[in-house]
Parts: sequence; structure tokens; C-alpha cells
Amino acid sequence: MNELITVQTAIELVKSGAALSLAGPESALDQLPAGNWIGGTIPYFMISSGGVVVNDGKVFATNLSNLGAVNVASYGPDDLAGIAANAPDNGFSVAIIPAGSLSHTRFAHDAANYEDAFLKPTVGWISGVHLSDLGTVKPKVYDGRTATKYEDRAVVAYVKLPEDKLASLEIVNLFEPGDGDVLHFSQTSFEVDVCEVNGVKTNFAEYIRKHGLENGTLPLVGDFGGAHINVSLQNVGPAGGKVALYAPVFPGVDYKFAKPVGDYAAAFRQRLSGVDSNGVAMSCNCILNFLFGELEGKAIGGVEGPITFGEIAYQLLNQTMVMVRLQ
Repeated sequence: MNELITVQTAIELVKSGAALSLAGPESALDQLPAGNWIGGTIPYFMISSGGVVVNDGKVFATNLSNLGAVNVASYGPDDLAGIAANAPDNGFSVAIIPAGSLSHTRFAHDAANYEDAFLKPTVGWISGVHLSDLGTVKPKVYDGRTATKYEDRAVVAYVKLPEDKLASLEIVNLFEPGDGDVLHFSQTSFEVDVCEVNGVKTNFAEYIRKHGLENGTLPLVGDFGGAHINVSLQNVGPAGGKVALYAPVFPGVDYKFAKPVGDYAAAFRQRLSGVDSNGVAMSCNCILNFLFGELEGKAIGGVEGPITFGEIAYQLLNQTMVMVRLQ
């Protein structure tokens, strides 16, 4: 099951003993009893019948029960390496972390360095709030074992697969590096004042404004050994100031701003048209794709899941759609 359901249906599923990954508004998740589930706050969802929708009264449920044995865990910001360390040898981990929390920051900085991080697939997302509540309401995650919500922990559902099944992570990324300048950063950070542009130290905010990139539609694209990882702009200060990012930049990585995308929504639908939804156990899509693509109410393919404040595929991602597929 990957489906938007009523709170009452979610309550019945939890009571039945189903192992679940849930997404929904805080008011809905607060009503659920203790059970074998994890959850995170968000009111935005992809559904196959109606494209992308905003819903404040329902819960999006991914039923993990039929995939294998499922165990739930929770980690504080000092213990996040346990996400990978305690994962099953054959299976995958579903992780949800609240946006803006210390856990979010530390996972973004360190996830690629966790032992076994790229041997044991971790998929998941960053919980958020309705955009009208930004700055006034904090995102939450839920450890369903006690039906307790947290503002600064990671909750994880470990799915141990049968020996004849294998999990693989897939990323749908609209963006590829442009043909412009190469940017380097001296430290791992969500906030940047100075970068090197073709080897020359430059104020990052001034560079962005000079090139008309301050609306944030185009992310930075980092080259991680041939893999393209986006870093999206959150806020661009005045020239001479700082730039806030939705994911950290890393030293030693070549970054370029992405090639422009014409019709964002059309380009996204085109990319998804080639995606086979068969075998997809769960997925999530970035809130920035939702906003910049004006995707509300627009059909974008058969893949379903929450629209999130960040995606996890081994490490933190931006402006992507992530899926875990079983083979």
C-alpha cells in the first residue's frame, strides 16, 4: 500500500499490527495509537489519481508489512551513525528526520561517512509543515512504538527482506551541471559567505545575484564521482552577505549551477513517464519540485508518496524524487 487514507483507516491499520511508514499533518498523526510504525509531519502528497494534492486531514500510508520483517528504532543527534550500523544485511532502512533540527544538520554533514552507509540502503525524507506555518510550527517525527513525537530525533523502520529479494534506490533528478563556472567551497556548511569561482575567491551571494540566480529555481549540482547531487538555495543575502542552503556543500567537490529547465512541470512529467512504478515500495518528492513546477493538481505519473523538505537516498538530497524498488 502507498495510499492517502483517512485517520480512522490508519488507526485500524495500526491496531491490526501492520508495519507502517506514515506521513501527514500533526493533528492527524497525533490521533494514532502506539504500534509498529514511524511517521513525519507534512500535508503535501503525490497521488496517482489526482497529481499533487494538499490535504490537512488524511494520512499517507506505506504498508511495509508484506515486504519482510520490520523493526522500528529511534536515534538522537549524537547517535545517528546507528541508522546504518543497525540496518539489516539484506533489506533497507526508512528514515524520517525533522527539518531544521540538529539531527537534520548532523545527518546531512556526516551520513556519507557512516560505516556501511553505501552498503545498506537508507531511503527516507525530511519532515516539514504547511508552508504557511514556516517559522511558527516545528516539523515532527513519530516513534510509533509509544506514539511519541519528537522535534529532534530520527525515526527508522528497518525492513529485512527475504533472501530472494533485493532493494535498490533510484533518484529522479531533472538537473545536470551547466556549462558555466566551477565553484568550490572550503568547508562543509549549510551557510556560505565565500566560495572559489574558477579558483578566485568570491562572495557567493554577490555571484548569485550577478548571474540572476537568486530565485532559487536552479540548484548547485555537485559531481560526486560522476553522481550528480543537488544543493538548493534557501535564502540569498545581499551582496557581501551569506547564502543559506537546504543541504550542505562539501570541500573537494566540483559544483556548477544547473542547466536551465524550460517548462518545469512538463520536464518532470516527461522524466516520470519513463519510470516503471511496478516494484516501487515507497517514494518521496521534494517540496521545491512542487513549488517551482507548480505541480498542485497536475498528474505527474503513477508514483505516490509525500512531498518533503528533503529526500534521503544514502545521504541528504534536494530537488529530487527518490524511490526504493524491490527486485
